[in-house]
Amino acid sequence: MEPPEVRLENSDTVYDFYLEHRQNRLKAWGAYAILARRYYPRVAYAEGARAGLRAAIRQGRPLLISINHLSENDPYTVAAAAWRSALRPVIGRVRVLAKDELFEEPEQRRKIDMMGGIPVFRGKDHGIRAVNAAGQRMMDICAQRIARGDGVAVFPEGTCNEVDPTQVQPVGSGIGHIAFRAMKLGVEPVLVSMGLSYGPRLDPTVQPNKEEAKSASFYFGKPITELPTKPGDIARLVRADLQQALDGAVAAY
Repeated sequence: MEPPEVRLENSDTVYDFYLEHRQNRLKAWGAYAILARRYYPRVAYAEGARAGLRAAIRQGRPLLISINHLSENDPYTVAAAAWRSALRPVIGRVRVLAKDELFEEPEQRRKIDMMGGIPVFRGKDHGIRAVNAAGQRMMDICAQRIARGDGVAVFPEGTCNEVDPTQVQPVGSGIGHIAFRAMKLGVEPVLVSMGLSYGPRLDPTVQPNKEEAKSASFYFGKPITELPTKPGDIARLVRADLQQALDGAVAAY
């Protein structure tokens, strides 16, 4: 199937495509490895987190990866951290939610597709009512991908944090609904929180440049293998767990 144009009016066709789209794992590995040479993130773990992550991967448990969002550089530093961490074995089997505008330019879209992107039509860009049906379909597609064994990575704050880079901003219920719907399909995703810090910044509205992003600090929380059964409770757990991981990233910077 040819990649459809990523437009809100075309969302049903878009998500039909991304339900079946498969990454080229060899190319994905190469891309992640290149980014790991361009960026040099430091990676640390909570006690038992590395062993817990390796165990979940060894058991074939699908991962629901939560990352705080600080800048447009985040996808690159996250990819570099994945290559340099216990996540390396699942590269090429993790889908990453990304705003729809990143899929507009053909060459950029090719790269995002290779890295596992799934487009998200955000209410802040199109209007809450306009994106409701597309959002429901997106969550269903993510749940189905998880049920098939793929991981899903989410920036649950939904947009870059321009308030306080040391505090996780409000988390929408979307990540909770994805996990809930996956569980309804008979799988138990494992929550993995990755705290990200670019160090102290006097003005949180000024994003780190590429050189500053190279020194990113990541901190993995201990994987949570049993999640609550309600979407809202899952979202609250995500925010609390991600805050602990962010505290670790800030402390390790």
